[in-house]
Amino acid sequence: MDDEPLHIAEPPARTQPPRAPASAEVRGRPGRRSRLRQGVVVIVVAALVGAGIYLATKHSGQPTTARSGNAGPLPVGVAPVTRGDMPITLTGLGTVTPLATVTVQSQISGQLTEVGFRQGEMVQKGQFLAQIDPRPYQVALEQAQGQLAKDEAFLANARRDLARYDTLVAQNSVARQTRDTQASLVQQYEATIQSDKAQIDAQKLNLAYCHIVAPVAGRVGLRLVDPGNYIQVGQSTGIVVITQMDPMSVIFSIPENSLSPVLARLRAGAGLTAYAYDQTESELLATGKLEAVDNQINTTTGTVNLRAIFANPKDLLFPNQFVNVRLLVDTLKNTLLVPTAAVQRGAPGTYVYLVEANNTVKVQPIKLGPAGATDDAVNSGLSAGDRVVVDGADRLRAGAKVQVVAPPAGKSAAAAAAQPPGSAPQH
Repeated sequence: MDDEPLHIAEPPARTQPPRAPASAEVRGRPGRRSRLRQGVVVIVVAALVGAGIYLATKHSGQPTTARSGNAGPLPVGVAPVTRGDMPITLTGLGTVTPLATVTVQSQISGQLTEVGFRQGEMVQKGQFLAQIDPRPYQVALEQAQGQLAKDEAFLANARRDLARYDTLVAQNSVARQTRDTQASLVQQYEATIQSDKAQIDAQKLNLAYCHIVAPVAGRVGLRLVDPGNYIQVGQSTGIVVITQMDPMSVIFSIPENSLSPVLARLRAGAGLTAYAYDQTESELLATGKLEAVDNQINTTTGTVNLRAIFANPKDLLFPNQFVNVRLLVDTLKNTLLVPTAAVQRGAPGTYVYLVEANNTVKVQPIKLGPAGATDDAVNSGLSAGDRVVVDGADRLRAGAKVQVVAPPAGKSAAAAAAQPPGSAPQH
């Protein structure tokens, strides 16, 4: 027993309960950050699903286009290229200017006793307008006539004395100087009589001036002087203003670079037709002819003035009225015409979408001539009978498949008849 080793008892080690892994702790007890992250994910997923539903709904009703890559044909409207006449016109803003505007004034002084017109009425040339009191001038005429009779009696006596002196001189009974003095006296009386006759004519003219008549035919305005007033020669206001209404002229301007073709046509003896429209260019007021071209260009505006004459029986052109004038310079005969709606402008320049036989479109460059309101002249690039797109061109590209749905609405026969030749302005 003595050989056995001695064992000393050690105190038992402190044991701790096993710790659960961190992952197990998270799964069993989620934290605040984890819940926030899950909410964000749910919101993003819901937004994506909603956007997908919206896009699917939006594109489900849209037509198939060539740019989306689908092969469905595009509905378009087409029109043919035709041949016809293209009027070349110039447009300008004009002012209605009467050929004659006369302020009727008295040429003598006196009291206005009578007015023979109604305000605003039309009068003819030579029609009675007003009367000045003629009595003072009638008295002056009688005085001049009395003076003439007196001087004629003196002349007759002087001539008889001269005849006696001629006889006495022939008999050497009187000096020749006496006879010459008497001859001079006769000439003196003859000059006096001539002056008396001129005075009589002047008084007769004054009497004629008392009766005032219209110097031109036209419309009278408002009366400027009432009867009973004393009128003096040279006063600032007249009796009335007369404006010639028919024919009527319009003065309008065109750019200086458009003057050469106008002058060329005038030198060739052509009569250029002018059309006067209202300010909205919707109503044709009158049709006339170009009368004259001004002799200089306005350096401030770079324009030149022209005058056109119009018949104006219905007074549709009124003095100082603003109108739009279209001057027909020339007409291109049997030229190619393409609808203005078909003309496109872009990288190729000026072009149209040409519809080919297999109902596909082709980008066709063209060169244009004068342009009108509905059609443009084509110098090159198209042929008569070609079909061009006039509606739906904004959705097309070269080689796109198209379907012609309807021809473009044309101008009615009544509108075509109402629109005068040359009504399309040149661009």
